[in-house]
Amino acid sequence: MRVLFTPTGRRQFLEAVAYIYRENPTASLGFRRKAERKLSLLKEFPESGRLVPEYPDLPFREVIVRPYRFFYRIKNQIVWVVAVWHSAQLPEEPEHGDG
Repeated sequence: MRVLFTPTGRRQFLEAVAYIYRENPTASLGFRRKAERKLSLLKEFPESGRLVPEYPDLPFREVIVRPYRFFYRIKNQIVWVVAVWHSAQLPEEPEHGDG
């Protein structure tokens, strides 16, 4: 199993890292490393993330790397990270595109 970002997911992740960096460069590096480790676990345990509470009937799951939520879905042996939202934001219905 591989973990990949959709273009939107990648952009949102990089924006989150940049936002944290402006406030605290060291924290930014720590957040990025923690996110990469947590997402890497999905290679072996792709269903370990919880269903998205706001959309339990959709085929999306999430992992949380405080203060961000990483939304993903599994398709054709690939874990697609489709969105990265700050936990204070209310998520919109995730897009179904895969790169």
